[in-house]
Amino acid sequence: MRYKRKRKAEAKPTKATNIPNRISIHQRPPEADGNRFGDWEMDLIVDHKQNAILSLVERSTDMQFIEKLPEGKKAMPLAYAVYRLLFPFKEHLLSITTDNGSEFAAHEFLTKKLNVPVFFTDSYASWQKGNVENVNKLVSFYLPEETDFDTVSNATIYKIQKN
Repeated sequence: MRYKRKRKAEAKPTKATNIPNRISIHQRPPEADGNRFGDWEMDLIVDHKQNAILSLVERSTDMQFIEKLPEGKKAMPLAYAVYRLLFPFKEHLLSITTDNGSEFAAHEFLTKKLNVPVFFTDSYASWQKGNVENVNKLVSFYLPEETDFDTVSNATIYKIQKN
């Protein structure tokens, strides 16, 4: 019998193509390997209702900020939260690394306001921002997957951050 081989489906572009003016992680300077202060990683933890918690981690010191985002995964409210949290370190900021989620589409706002480049990891390569992924894993210890973030207070988030 003859079999017809199925043609491989063309690779579909990721949502990352919807983020204008992205800078690849491959353009990040090699000095941003975690040996200097000022290189940050950021990510979101999202619950089943699309509520979100922002995680920011400094690569060399593992200093972290965890904050509940009342408006969820929206790009501009997230950018304002990052700006507010990192503004005290503005003079020492060297880079921010994140993934390709649409919630990070306002990266140009951060670049302009904080004068820091925002680098994007490759699609499906979360290991390229391993520090913040580790923090997210630790947060999920306190807030299991089924937790509704609406029921979590800011005081609880602050306690998790301190631990």
